[in-house]
Amino acid sequence: QVQLVESGGGLVQPGGSLRLSCAASGFIFSIYDMKWYRQAPGKERELVADITGSGSVANYAHSVKGRFYISRDNGNNIVYLQMNSLEPEDTGLYFCNAVQTVWKTDYWGHGTQVTVSS
Repeated sequence: QVQLVESGGGLVQPGGSLRLSCAASGFIFSIYDMKWYRQAPGKERELVADITGSGSVANYAHSVKGRFYISRDNGNNIVYLQMNSLEPEDTGLYFCNAVQTVWKTDYWGHGTQVTVSS
């Protein structure tokens, strides 16, 4: 059974930091690209960051570049999103997504809420 379980969200003040985790099971984690998306109320889901299966290449949305860092631990099947210098505009539900482009399969977690507010 495939599972992606996000954790680490919460309420933080502007300028603060959070680290999100996504624990994966039920598939071959190391051959899936992993992505973090977020969705704010009333807005479309947007891609925040992604990382290749090996972890050698990472990409970021312009709005988070230099503040967020994606990483993965293929030994423990976890992908992380380190979020620094958080802004109110970073508020949203953050989702973990696993994508295998050759097999055309993808999986989603249920999300973890991040709220940046004073």
